[in-house]
Amino acid sequence: MKIKLNLISIAFILAVLVTSCSSGGDVTSTGKESTTTGWAYNDMSNGGFEVKNAIEQETGPGLILIEGGTFTMGRVQDDVLYEWNSIPRRVTVSSFYMDQTEVRNIDYREYIYWTERIFSAEIDPQRNVVKNALPDTLVWRDPMAYNEPYVEYYFRHPTFNQYPVVGVDWVQATDYCNWRTDRVNEMILVNEGIIEMSTDQKGANHFNTEAFLLGIYKPTYRNPIESLDPNKETRELKLEDGYLLPKYRLPSEAEWEFAAFALRGNTIDELVWERRIYPWNGHNVRNDALKNMGEMRANFQRGKGDMMGVAGSLNDAGSITVPVMSFWPNDYGLYCMAGNVNEWVADVYRPQSFEDVNDFNPYRGNQFDKLYLDPSNDNLPQVDTLGRVMREKIKPSDAEARFNYRQSDYRNFADGDLNSSLNYTETDTTSEAYKAGTTNMYVNTQYEKSSLINDNVRVFKGGSWKDRAYWLSPGTRRFLLETESRDDIGFRCAMTRVGTPTGF
Repeated sequence: MKIKLNLISIAFILAVLVTSCSSGGDVTSTGKESTTTGWAYNDMSNGGFEVKNAIEQETGPGLILIEGGTFTMGRVQDDVLYEWNSIPRRVTVSSFYMDQTEVRNIDYREYIYWTERIFSAEIDPQRNVVKNALPDTLVWRDPMAYNEPYVEYYFRHPTFNQYPVVGVDWVQATDYCNWRTDRVNEMILVNEGIIEMSTDQKGANHFNTEAFLLGIYKPTYRNPIESLDPNKETRELKLEDGYLLPKYRLPSEAEWEFAAFALRGNTIDELVWERRIYPWNGHNVRNDALKNMGEMRANFQRGKGDMMGVAGSLNDAGSITVPVMSFWPNDYGLYCMAGNVNEWVADVYRPQSFEDVNDFNPYRGNQFDKLYLDPSNDNLPQVDTLGRVMREKIKPSDAEARFNYRQSDYRNFADGDLNSSLNYTETDTTSEAYKAGTTNMYVNTQYEKSSLINDNVRVFKGGSWKDRAYWLSPGTRRFLLETESRDDIGFRCAMTRVGTPTGF
């Protein structure tokens, strides 16, 4: 009986294998041929359509994979300020990468050095690029405190190399992310032996990822890529080759909050057995492990006039900021997601007691654009004086046949102002009514007159060395004009995860 069953099992397995091969199962698993046309991939004899298989995204320098999922975003403690601006709601965040630490002084000085080297006064006297990139060290000044040493030393002195950069506004942080994208991708191509290292780049003529892919910036190829097109010997590198990483950017508010809570440490299968107030378990800001009993888990102000504890037994050991890898990482391995410095996120701020956010990757701040094609130069793409590919806002006519978006700027979409109402008809932005702000409560000209909120105000989160414990909760949120900076706000970068969400 046992022998008969084994024979039947073997016959069944053989039948399955034969059926699989005859139905094209082998093609699907190997990816050597098109399952829709039957033509072979990567074959010069039939035209040379190239396909890269089994390519997984590499982890960029400084990043940690944050496996996404669903979580309850928003307030997890009493709304002591009665702002009603962080109402809990269930959302899903796709997987992404996050810097393990806040961007350090040494990191930002590297950026400044590169900027000084590329944009010298002789090359670009009008734009004053270096000055615009420098952090504002005067943020340390206080009318009733002696902070001049930090003005002079905090950003430049090597003892502060590992401390988080401050005095950087949202626009500068975004520029840093763009710069980092290009430097990382350039080094990848150099290390892969594809292009030559070039240290004589100047002005607009420097490596920019988008300009490179569009063929505007042309590096010196060390090993030209052989083309499988029978009519060409070599070809340019393409995005489809899988070498280049996605953009470094500021995380969205939802991404930042998801990464800070790190609830994966409290998950059994799909059950979150304990929510968190802070990036650690429990309701206390002191460590409850026997080895570190009573030690502060973050750098913050414990009470009026108490920034770091008593001499001889300093607790958080930070009168101001502390090195970025201080304290204990959360369950994603991220440091200082509470305290040390607040951190910029990408979102435009709006009170959230009334808005209907998207369930998937919620974000406010979209400004859709398209490639600018110069009509005076054969409608070819161009770069500006910073070497960045020029883009322009989309026009209503560009999206008239679309159902998912119909305009370029969605920063104030569905935010409760008159522009979001069914009765809104004002389209003339030069009218007196529009200028007076009677048709739009968030118009830019009314900032600090009728409201502190407009389309250029961004969210920051996390709490800092000068904040009380309330602000250490990732669910709390505040805002600041994107062109302003402070001594308690820094940032860290994120990157989109492409491909499998788990990284396997």
